[in-house]
Amino acid sequence: MAALTATKVASLDRSKQNGKYADGLGLYFVVPKKGHSYWSYRYTVHGKRREMTLGKYPFMGLADARGELMLKKRELMSGLDPLVARKKEAWSGIETMNHLFEDWFTNDIQPRLKHPNIPARLYRKEIKPVMGDMRIEQVNARDVREVLQRIKLSGRPSIANDVLMYMKQLFRHAVKLDLTLNNPAAAFGTNDAGGVEKSRDRALSLDEVKGATAIFRKHMDRFGMDNYLSVCLYLVLGVRKGAC
Repeated sequence: MAALTATKVASLDRSKQNGKYADGLGLYFVVPKKGHSYWSYRYTVHGKRREMTLGKYPFMGLADARGELMLKKRELMSGLDPLVARKKEAWSGIETMNHLFEDWFTNDIQPRLKHPNIPARLYRKEIKPVMGDMRIEQVNARDVREVLQRIKLSGRPSIANDVLMYMKQLFRHAVKLDLTLNNPAAAFGTNDAGGVEKSRDRALSLDEVKGATAIFRKHMDRFGMDNYLSVCLYLVLGVRKGAC
């Protein structure tokens, strides 16, 4: 049967002629007797016929419906019943990447890390703008690459490496909770992010130290006396903060 077109779908919706209209591969445009038209996916799993609603029209157009269909087919090919997967999402309340981050942050990052604000800041600033509102199963390797390329173009290689590390951990959390079957960040390495980081031999000059401490004193209301004294102590001792 010939595939539907956006014009045909709009015409069927206006006509209110009750029926199911096939687009192919199990995708149907359904015009009910009452209410909004919607997209339906019919499939077979374990020998049983199943049907699920993908979204309502016009909020989900033809192109989006076909995209959603491919996601559900991918789940099915991986041995996961799309209807069961949707129920699991409803039980956990973890549907988008933002939901996933909140669960990861609360149950893994905060109890484990001394400074959980670091991955939280990197997620909000670097990862969220690209994929925060996406459903977990919609994120792919191209989205991961987009995050890394934006950071690389801004000239922050060490941040790119950190963000890649946290994305891998974030998706491992999703796999652990059975929210996705793969980790789209797993195939990326240091060379795809900021490259191998090299230690620096350079030290601040005396004039640079004087300039920095002068700025700290000028903004003491925001920098804080404790931080100022700590910096002075590190400079005097010449050691890393972990050694103090």
